[in-house]
Amino acid sequence: MWRAALTELVATACLMFSLTCSIISCLDSGEVHPKLLVPFAVFIVVFLFLMVTVPLSGGHMSPIFTFIATLKGLITLSRASIYVLAQCIGSIMGFLVIKIVMNQNEARNYSLGGCSVNGHGGASGVSADTALVLEFACTFLVLFVGVTVAFDKRRCNELGLAMVCVIVAGSMALAVFVSITVTGQPGYAGVGLNPARSRHAAPSMTNE
Repeated sequence: MWRAALTELVATACLMFSLTCSIISCLDSGEVHPKLLVPFAVFIVVFLFLMVTVPLSGGHMSPIFTFIATLKGLITLSRASIYVLAQCIGSIMGFLVIKIVMNQNEARNYSLGGCSVNGHGGASGVSADTALVLEFACTFLVLFVGVTVAFDKRRCNELGLAMVCVIVAGSMALAVFVSITVTGQPGYAGVGLNPARSRHAAPSMTNE
């Protein structure tokens, strides 16, 4: 269990770093429609991490997935608690690394890729109500499309690991794409789909 928890910690830290940097790079690429690049970046990054971590720890990398797995009886409550703690610590580590290596203006403009509610610094954020509705709707989309397949052992065996990872990564990419296009806000980096990502970008932005 501890080895799996350590895997979740390291994987979450690396995922937050890779995913956030990729999204910010897309939005700041100077392309005419940079938002169209974001879902492809999300799909590639998430797919690769799932392929690596699913055999090791289950590939949750998000408290919401761990919570659903607990409700379905796939993991025990004690394992879930350790997973969530590891994911939160990993998320903080990932965002701290981003803050250290990223240009401060870019980090401030995009709120480190976190939830930009009512704007933060120079970012064009969304209202708290809009952010809440988007997070609820898009997270439900991912859970409905992806997790119902990923947490079903029979369907997993039928589809195979690669196809399951494609479905989950594809649902997350779709949710992010929908969220950044429907708001019309140029600096909004999309839904977090991960309480660890949304929550722990904030401490990294202190003293900015």
